[in-house]
Parts: sequence; structure tokens; C-alpha cells
Amino acid sequence: MARRALLRTAVSAATLLLPLPLVPVAAAAAAAAPDPDPSARRLADQAKKNLLATESVHLKLTDRGADTKTSKTQPTSMDLTLDRDGNCTGSMRMGSGGGSVAIIKRGDEVWMKPDTAFWKAQVPGGQGAAVAELFKNRYIHGSTNDAMLRGMADTCDLTSFQKDITADSSDEGRLTKGKETRVDGTDVIPLKGTSEGNHVVLYVTSDSPHRLVRATQKGAGTDTTLSLSDYGEPVPSKTPSAGDSVDVGKLQDELQGV
Repeated sequence: MARRALLRTAVSAATLLLPLPLVPVAAAAAAAAPDPDPSARRLADQAKKNLLATESVHLKLTDRGADTKTSKTQPTSMDLTLDRDGNCTGSMRMGSGGGSVAIIKRGDEVWMKPDTAFWKAQVPGGQGAAVAELFKNRYIHGSTNDAMLRGMADTCDLTSFQKDITADSSDEGRLTKGKETRVDGTDVIPLKGTSEGNHVVLYVTSDSPHRLVRATQKGAGTDTTLSLSDYGEPVPSKTPSAGDSVDVGKLQDELQGV
């Protein structure tokens, strides 16, 4: 049913927004000795290498694009901690008053807790309010085998995110180094360039290991910021209790009648 597809899309759409234009890793191996004044290319290569190597990371995405802000099924912001084993915890907020949804995934188990605005946006005909009241303050719980929750598997999988970065070969124009500045209390060097006509800035830590902590992309209809932190830190393992959860089958039964 179309309503179920919308629900899955709302959960999985963030995967389309994650791959910002990072430059490819250089073919030549990095020198063993630290470089006191690395080039823009060297910084970008090392930042990408460290992002591809990490076992876990905390991502925060903000999309201020006009199309996203007017869509109730596309996230305007996302906050996720995820790892290579497919575990994650966080939330997404949709555009145009489409509400928000909390997300937890541990192994093959998935929990999602939409707010009232989300239910109203996703379930038409005035039934969203009734569904929201029925599942109020509770998580919908199921597994990645369930079609309604399957999109969570890719959204929460750092390996998929890293594969998207590897597949991205954007490299239009030359990267240039800006003056050292600070992002969230960390000393960084901005690397400026273009990708598909958009202005891109990669903020890479000044000290080794050089890591990407923020990437921005601006252009016609595009205004996206991706922040990264907590490289290698474990994903919180706490999951909702049975009393705070409702089996996804009950939601499916309710949607059948809508």
C-alpha cells in the first residue's frame, strides 16, 4: 500500500542525503613522517581514509534545501550514532511539519517512535490522529525482516554509508586551504571546492589523525550541513522495554483498515 511505502521512505530517505562530495583517496601512500603543512589534497585524502576506516561515528545532518523543507516525507535534520554492525540510535525530523521519529536498531531488531505530527502526515484521511493516540509514547518494534522496517537496515549501517562515499568520485576543480578556525571547539582547516556546481567546504582537524568534522554544500536549491564526531565510540546499547513497545504487526493491522 502507498501509505506503507511512505512510512518506509520516511525512515530510509536519509540514506540519499548522506554522501556529501568527499574527494577520492590519493593513489600514492601517505608518507610515514608527519607533515607540518599538509596540502589540501593530503588533508582531504587522510580525512576520507579515516572516515572509511572508523568502526562507528556520530552523524548530524541538516538539509535546508527548498524541496526538502516543503516535503513531509524527506528529513530536514537527522541525528544518528551508527556502526558497521548495523546498530544505531537517533532521530529524524521531516520537513513541512511532517513531525519526527526516534530510531533504535540493535542487531536485527528495530524500534521506531513517531510523534503525532509524523502519524498525521503519513496516515491520510484524518486517521493519523487515531493511530498516533493508539501508539502514543510507544515504539513500534519489529525486525529487519519486516518490509515496513527494512529500510532501517541501510539507514543504520555505517558500512553502507562508507560504500556510498567510496562510490562517489566527485572531484570538480581544485581544493584550496582556508585559514585555520574552530568547529565545535576543535581546531580545523577548511578545504574549499566545488561539486556539481555547488560550493563545498570540508572542515578537517588540524592535528593528526586528520578527520572530517563538518562538510557543507551550498548552491541553487541546496544547503546541506553534515557534522561528524565520536569516531570509534560505541553505539549506546540500551533498547526500549517490552512495556514501551508495540509489535509492528499491530500497526500493520491498523493500517489495513485505513
